[in-house]
Amino acid sequence: MPADERDVGLVYAPEDQLAYVYENRVKILIADDSIVSRHLLEATLRKWGYEVAVACDGVEALEILEQDHAPALAILDWMMPGMTGLEVCRRIRQRAREPYIYILLLTSKSQKEDLIEGMEAGADDYITKPFDQHELQVRLRAGTRLVDLQAELLSAREALREEATKDSLTHLWNRNSILEQMTRELSRSAREKGPVGVIMVDLDHFKSVNDTYGHLVGDAVLVEAARRMQNAMRPYDAIGRYGGEEFLILLPGCDQQTSFSQAERLRKHLAQPSMSLNETSICVTASFGATSAVPGQSWTQEGLIRKADEALYLAKKLGRNRVEFLSFDSEPVMLFNSGKTEPIAQ
Repeated sequence: MPADERDVGLVYAPEDQLAYVYENRVKILIADDSIVSRHLLEATLRKWGYEVAVACDGVEALEILEQDHAPALAILDWMMPGMTGLEVCRRIRQRAREPYIYILLLTSKSQKEDLIEGMEAGADDYITKPFDQHELQVRLRAGTRLVDLQAELLSAREALREEATKDSLTHLWNRNSILEQMTRELSRSAREKGPVGVIMVDLDHFKSVNDTYGHLVGDAVLVEAARRMQNAMRPYDAIGRYGGEEFLILLPGCDQQTSFSQAERLRKHLAQPSMSLNETSICVTASFGATSAVPGQSWTQEGLIRKADEALYLAKKLGRNRVEFLSFDSEPVMLFNSGKTEPIAQ
C-alpha cells in the first residue's frame, strides 16, 4: 500500500452514516498537496454526503475560504507549499468574518507543543496521521454541530435586528431607524455639500377605510401602499413608517425641483391602479409634503421634518392627493403646486 494511502487510513462508512449531512449538504474544503491523500479524502467525504471543494496548496485554500459562500468546514494539511495550513488558519481568524469557518488541521505532528501551536493559531480541532474513519466522523460531526449552532445564532440575531429596526406590519424602517438614517444622510450631505430631499406622506381618508372595511383591510392598505412606494423609489432612497398612516422618505441628492418631481412620481404610482383587497376595490391616494436640505442653508433635522409636515398640511388643505413643496428658508415661503409648472408665493 502506498505510504500516502496508508497514512490517510480511510474506509467508507455505511450508507446510513451522517444522514443529516445528506439532507443539509454541508460543504467542506480539503486542502492537501498530496494527490493520493486528497483524492481518498474527497471520495470518502462525498460518499458520506458532503459537498467538497478541493485545494492543492495553502494559497488556493485561502482564496476559496475568503470567497462569499465559503465552505463551512475546512480540513487543512499542516505542511503545504505556498502557505502552510497553520498560516491559512491564522489569516482566516485575523479577518474574523461571518459565518464562522470550522477548521481541522491535518498533521503527522503529535508533540503536545505542535498541537498547542495549531490550536493557538485558531484551529478548532486536529486530526493526526494516520487516522481512522470513526475519528474523522466524530470530529466532523462536532464541527457540523458548531456550524449549525452558529447559523441559528446568526438567524436569531438577524431576527432581533429586524424586529428592532423594521416596522412589523409594512417591513419598512420604523420611526427610530428612519430618523437615524436621516441623521446619517444629512451628515453625509453636509460633508459632501449635496442636497437631500425630505418628504412626509399621509394616506388620504385612511380613517374612513378602517371605519368602512375594518382594520384588517386597513392594514392591507398600509402594506400595499408601502410596497408601491418602495418599488417606485431609487435603490439608495429610504422610506420608513413615521406613525399610523404617515411615512417619511429621504431622497439623497435631490434639490427643491427634483424632490418635488420625485414626490409627484411617487404620488402617481401610489394612486393607480385601485387596490383589490378581499374582493374589494379601493382607490387609495396620499398627500405629499416635501422640502429639501440645500447647501448654504442653516437647516436642522427637526426643522426639515417640521417644514415637510407644514407642506403636507398644505397639501391636505388644498384638496389632498397632491404634492406641495416648501423651501426651508425662503421668505415668503416658496411653493411648488402639483397643478402648476412655476413656483408661486404662499
